Amino acid sequence: MKKDFRIGNGFDVHAFAEKRKLIIGGIEIPFEKGLAGHSDADVLLHAICDALLGSLALGDIGKHFPDNDPKFKDANSVSLLSEVYKMIESKGYKIGNLDAVLMLQRPKISPYVEKIREKISSTLNVDIDKISIKATTTEKLGFTGREEGIAAMATVLVTKVK
Repeated sequence: MKKDFRIGNGFDVHAFAEKRKLIIGGIEIPFEKGLAGHSDADVLLHAICDALLGSLALGDIGKHFPDNDPKFKDANSVSLLSEVYKMIESKGYKIGNLDAVLMLQRPKISPYVEKIREKISSTLNVDIDKISIKATTTEKLGFTGREEGIAAMATVLVTKVK
């Protein structure tokens, strides 16, 4: 069988919001604000969903889980990621590796990176050594530097197995 590799990229942004929990990578991060969004606004998992969907030209997260559909109000993004991965598996693919970066001034993510990697690894049923999560500030530049929100970018390689 000929090797079939696909690469997908995803990007997402959410503004900070009062009176919401901050959920990143399926983990609640202690912080004075959360992120605004129709679902739990997990910016990292949304970028990963888009990368996975993009790898097989399946559209984006909004196509599959529209923000104007009440059934996705306050949806858990871990569940959305799980559904996206089922789509990838149903096409006969598995994850080769995943690399993602969060762009934010605060809060510091480094204390939570291993928990985030573990959550993503278990959700996608992939070895943790194939999951890379990084964070960077934007040196106080732009909306993330002004602490108005968080951005995330993800790249994924998927491989045909069936």
